Amino acid sequence: MTEKWENNEEIKIFREYLRIPSVHPNPDYVPCVDFLRRQASSLGMDFKVFYPVNEKNPIVILSLKGSDPSLPTILLNSHMDVVPVFPEKWSHPPFSAHLDSDGKIFARGSQDMKCVGTQFLGALRALKRDGIVLKRTIHACFVPDEEVGGKLGMAKFVHSEDFRALNVGFALDEGIASPTETYPVFYAERPAWRVYFKCSGTPGHGSLLHKNTAGEGVRKILDKMMDFREKEAQRLENNPDLLIGDVTTVNLTRIFGGVQSNVVPPLLTIGFDVRIALDVNLEDFHQQLKDWAKEAGDGVELEFELKEPLIPPTTLDASNIYWTAFKGAIDELKLNIRTQVFPGGTDSRYVREIGIPAIGFSPMGNTPVLLHDHDEFLQADVYLRGIDIFKKIIDKVANC
Repeated sequence: MTEKWENNEEIKIFREYLRIPSVHPNPDYVPCVDFLRRQASSLGMDFKVFYPVNEKNPIVILSLKGSDPSLPTILLNSHMDVVPVFPEKWSHPPFSAHLDSDGKIFARGSQDMKCVGTQFLGALRALKRDGIVLKRTIHACFVPDEEVGGKLGMAKFVHSEDFRALNVGFALDEGIASPTETYPVFYAERPAWRVYFKCSGTPGHGSLLHKNTAGEGVRKILDKMMDFREKEAQRLENNPDLLIGDVTTVNLTRIFGGVQSNVVPPLLTIGFDVRIALDVNLEDFHQQLKDWAKEAGDGVELEFELKEPLIPPTTLDASNIYWTAFKGAIDELKLNIRTQVFPGGTDSRYVREIGIPAIGFSPMGNTPVLLHDHDEFLQADVYLRGIDIFKKIIDKVANC
């Protein structure tokens, strides 16, 4: 039953890419570069590799020249790296690209996001095969490091002369699978803050009741942060029009300190991952955190590991010709979409930060959301349908 998929050239290319274990914490991108060089050759695309940070983190650009190279170009962005795996938790080896009798392709990266990278290439292959001429130059961009923040990849690349030379006018990047027939389309991301409260206090023997201990400061901060978290959770639950990207999320992620169980420590630190809703004033929120630290006691200090600014969302109206073109393709395909704020972080934020509109979209309908999960898979027919969808979208945005 698997023959119709096994013999499909696009599925073969996808599975070959999935078998490359470009996995953290020590991804080797050399096999990805070699794979993409062969793809560029087969597609007749220009091939370049840039190293904005170091030679271990290449950025690969496959370019297809448009009929009017003076126009701003289209960037089709995807990342080569994937998150770690726990092979014992998988039904099939996570880099085998196992294809089962139902057409499910099991592999790390099958949803996040090697699928989109090769779907872009498959769509360009179909456009060339059909003789469709694109006005705008296309740059298929394959970056490293996205899964750990992009600091060694897109974050640096967008500020380089090499990137400016690409003359990018619009970017497509990753989205998320949808378990229904409605596809999420992402136009913004929430600022991410990594917040630490360092709680100092009276040390001493664990058998006594010292005043103003570090643990008391921790309790007060936990109450404030978790009460705020509960309010946001209730707001999300009570309003069916809201999605996770519309509220501020707070999660306790780190607790450390202490020396042994019978010693009251002089310092305990707790850390939170905070993703701030777009309608929240960041200065006011920062002040709220400072006020909570002050209320918790003189020994409580607020620190930030990460404190992102608000990056303006991509405009979704007639003033954005790329959005109009994208939406036109969606309408012609009769797809249901829901525009929303991405719940996590992608490299789109770096593109938007320099003023380039970007849309996150992964055409994986009727598919369980399995990014970063065990047994990540994508159904072969869904993958092939995604190529057709991107073919229409690329045609529209490159000819607008």
